[in-house]
Amino acid sequence: MEPEPPAEELADALVGVQRLIRRRLRAGTTATRLRGAEVELLRLVEARPGVGVTEAAKELHLAGNSVSTLVNQLVRGGHLIRETDPADRRAARLLLTEAAGARLRDWRERRAALVHDQLDRLDEADRDALRAAIPALRRLAENLHEEADRP
Repeated sequence: MEPEPPAEELADALVGVQRLIRRRLRAGTTATRLRGAEVELLRLVEARPGVGVTEAAKELHLAGNSVSTLVNQLVRGGHLIRETDPADRRAARLLLTEAAGARLRDWRERRAALVHDQLDRLDEADRDALRAAIPALRRLAENLHEEADRP
């Protein structure tokens, strides 16, 4: 049985891959750069149209006022639509603009193409190892998410 990879080595590898993907994708666009938290919020609104600010803050593990600031910036930038919640006139529901939806789709397509091209450069054994690691990496992410949700 192989020894477990050191936690620091795994964390560094994951961060390094993510950082390089972001840099490569950023280089291929002329659109105004969005910060990580802005993209996370847009992706959440895409997955859950009509999500409220309080729910989004909880889901993203951010303070409510931080999410309100992000919402204001994204509304001004033409990425989000803020509608009044008919069930609670004090609350807002968030929706993507068409432009933001198109931007996220373009980003996903370019990211998939980039990663696909890089996977093609690896030998079959490396591709198999990465494919086999996906379920464990998803469980790791779920565990981190669940732990963050605990009081």
